[in-house]
Amino acid sequence: MAIESANPLIVQSDRTLLLDVHAPGAEDARAAVMPFAELEKSPEHIHTYRITPLSLWNAAGAGFAPEDIVTVLNTYTRYPIPAGILEGFSDTMARYGKIRLLSAEQLTGMPPEPESAAEAADELLLVCEDKAVLEEIGAARSLEKYLQRTSLGFRLRLVDRGSVKRELIKLGWPVKDEAPFVKGEDLAIELRTLGTSGRPFAPRDYQIEAVRSVFGNGGPGTGYGVVVLPCGSGKTVVGMAFMTLLKTNTLILTTNVAAVHQWIEELLDKTSLRQEEIAEYTGDSKSVAPVTIATYQIITWRPDKAADFPHFKLFRERPWGLIIYDEVHLLPAPVFRVTAELQAVRRLGLTATLIREDGAEDAVFSLVGPKRYDVPWKDLEGKGWIAEAFCTEIRLDLPEELKIPYAVAASREKYRIASENPRKEEAVRQLIENHPEDQILVIGQYISQLESLARILKAPLITGKTPNPERERIYNAFKRGEVRVIVVSKVANFAIDLPDASMAVQVSGSFGSRQEEAQRLGRILRPKGVESEDIGAQKLSQEQEPPEQEMPDSMIKGRNSWFFTLVSRYTVEEDFAANRQKFLAEQGYKYSIQHWAD
Repeated sequence: MAIESANPLIVQSDRTLLLDVHAPGAEDARAAVMPFAELEKSPEHIHTYRITPLSLWNAAGAGFAPEDIVTVLNTYTRYPIPAGILEGFSDTMARYGKIRLLSAEQLTGMPPEPESAAEAADELLLVCEDKAVLEEIGAARSLEKYLQRTSLGFRLRLVDRGSVKRELIKLGWPVKDEAPFVKGEDLAIELRTLGTSGRPFAPRDYQIEAVRSVFGNGGPGTGYGVVVLPCGSGKTVVGMAFMTLLKTNTLILTTNVAAVHQWIEELLDKTSLRQEEIAEYTGDSKSVAPVTIATYQIITWRPDKAADFPHFKLFRERPWGLIIYDEVHLLPAPVFRVTAELQAVRRLGLTATLIREDGAEDAVFSLVGPKRYDVPWKDLEGKGWIAEAFCTEIRLDLPEELKIPYAVAASREKYRIASENPRKEEAVRQLIENHPEDQILVIGQYISQLESLARILKAPLITGKTPNPERERIYNAFKRGEVRVIVVSKVANFAIDLPDASMAVQVSGSFGSRQEEAQRLGRILRPKGVESEDIGAQKLSQEQEPPEQEMPDSMIKGRNSWFFTLVSRYTVEEDFAANRQKFLAEQGYKYSIQHWAD
């Protein structure tokens, strides 16, 4: 094979990939390696990706074969690929599917005898043709309370399905779960071709591809998993389209009450569901219907740490056939726990990033499902489906009177002093004056800082303590253009739909959270001038090829978006900002750094 010396990728024997961002084809190479490699470092010239077991298992779960990875690496490599590394990929990917989880009927091809039918319905079988692997599983102490040996492998209770999968992935054995799903109670649901506003509606090409990637052939081992799409690209539409394929009672879990209401609005606008078929289960209203939308907060509430979670009963309130986890990267540990017991229900995870600051990506993989679909943010930007964003870090000196208090402070207090640098207030005011045409979100971590900014800017403030009706009043005023600037706390990190927001100013954040960076950037990425999927109607079916779609003129003429981060110079805030920017670079965004003097 001829190697092109100008190629952008260097493949190393430690399973790292070095991407020369200035080489021809660098953007194509970045998009090609994303399905099976994770970004580690992204300075100015060379980005470092690492191929990990989890990234390879995600690729296998999405239908990639080792040969597909070999083709990508051979296409973009600058130097010969190290000997043996490709075989290593094959060995790792082969672990996915080596252990299978089945029902007794699937394994034998025969329904159980009547006297054992009830017992068989409550059990599954873990099978593997490799006897050495079976012995390894049998010797694992973490699994002994769940598994019972049989002549074919191991027997386990239905309620232990998720726990066994979680323990096995920790041992390096991802399970291919082919056990049947419960059908759930039927629900008639279709996508509209016209929204209730009279605007044409249909899913976009990538949304259709995402749904098909998760649904697969509808058979064993398909019909569940995670879709990764940028904020503002219509993950809700993916969820609704998936619902129309399954046509079953659906439980949707999301981040806050505003997101619950947005789901309800979208379902009423874009599907055939009636108001009485949709219910809200939150702190404000606890109703249950064929489609129920709840918050993670209410599900994980309990009166004290020793008490049970009273709202877990919602998971068994109706015969659900589908659970949708909105912002799946934020799943709290108690929801992981109950999800481990609900593996017989189809599951769809929606997120802009699978990064979890607690490192629990393997739990998402084993309990919700593998990543089935991912598309680079810049690809959608290039096609006009999300706005083009310009990212800038503005560095400001600390005032003289704060330099000594900062120098002697403990590390956590250092971060707060740097975050609440009073010079940021004037910088925010100047940025807003410089962008008179933009609708602006000022986002921060510390309430006292945000209260001060809201007074200076004469802008409404939204925090976690703002009542939901007041939040929605402010959001609606912003959407109508009656309010141009909103000051908002961490609640803006999560699913709020403000399509006209075109600029965000980040004054402080949760230390170095890349996850938070993804959410905050996503607030301003909806294409301006386009309310929804404003294209000709299309029907979603398994046989139909994704249609060619022309970019609406209103998208082409849309305004750009601006993302500013204010950072105190020569402080720990610079280090945390660098980690956050790794996310921007991972998605292909370039950012500039400016120094603002007094």
